[in-house]
Amino acid sequence: MGILGGGQLGRMFGIAARRMGYRVHAFEPHPDSPAGQISDVEINAPYTDSLALERFARQVDVISFEFENIPLSAIREVAEIRPLRPRGEVLHICQNREREKSFLREHGFPHASFAVVESPESLRAALSSIGTPSVLKTADFGYDGKGQVRLDEGVDVGTIWEQFHSSRGVLEEWIPFESELSVIVARGLDGRMVAFPPSENLHRRHILDISIVPARFPSSISEAAIQLASEITTSLDVVGLLAVEFFLTQDGRLLVNELAPRPHNSGHYTFDACVTSQFEQQLRAVCGLPLGSTALLSPVVMWNLLGHLWKKGEPDWNVILSEPRAKLHLYGKAEARLGRKMGHVSILAEVDEALGLIERFREELED
Repeated sequence: MGILGGGQLGRMFGIAARRMGYRVHAFEPHPDSPAGQISDVEINAPYTDSLALERFARQVDVISFEFENIPLSAIREVAEIRPLRPRGEVLHICQNREREKSFLREHGFPHASFAVVESPESLRAALSSIGTPSVLKTADFGYDGKGQVRLDEGVDVGTIWEQFHSSRGVLEEWIPFESELSVIVARGLDGRMVAFPPSENLHRRHILDISIVPARFPSSISEAAIQLASEITTSLDVVGLLAVEFFLTQDGRLLVNELAPRPHNSGHYTFDACVTSQFEQQLRAVCGLPLGSTALLSPVVMWNLLGHLWKKGEPDWNVILSEPRAKLHLYGKAEARLGRKMGHVSILAEVDEALGLIERFREELED
């Protein structure tokens, strides 16, 4: 099994694959990556190194990826040698906001109004139609709130564009949402699909902080989100996983915010709380195996562990491990940085109790 990318998603995918008897090869530009640490082989080379990509591809039977920011040229090179799942066109659409939003519009899926901008003049025109407040986002390489700026009434368009540092962007209407949620769908080679229970997602500083399952929404909202996510997965002809992030508006509408054709941070709870984790499901889908059950074994709340917890050195994990219902996952990253995802904790307990435990953990670890 080959995985493009060496981050924590690749690491957890590799753990699932090795548990099922697969050998894992990771392709990652930087050595000693989280995925590389648990792989049989880690190839370290730039994504522009054609010879390294060919060597990687010829050593494996099937290839998937664990993040979007992989050059399309690299995707095409390995896909000529071995099956790549999901297909490269899915990645091409989802790694660029303009293509992603255009796909949603062309296929009639609900989303925030947007306009593509490439100059101060086109930004002014877009503001006149979309209005303020609105959000200007880079077309490429945006995640965890990066590459985004809110625009309010009276904004100096020239200054904003000069500071934007991108030649092309997307201006979106501001959505005063009630909640954020996500659904992860797995789709196999035969077109069969299964969806994981939707997660209710809470963010801090534009980074996912907590995911709650079961989500605290009416069942009609969860069912509608699963239906929409499944329709998008079919429209993209995904073989593998697709995570669909939604806004739930104050008037009860679901709007698609972003797509990710891979395991997703909000699905980490599945590692401990579902019959089949999202990572095992990715493996099953891309290898043409029957998909597993997504049944929830326990209510669960997942909490991301970010780099600021390491400001005084290695945190005291006894704080978490002293709670029997807490499952600690650390990603093996050598350096902790502000905002960097270093690990996560899943609490297998009723939601209100789990949230209380996480707040206690947070206070003790941040003290």
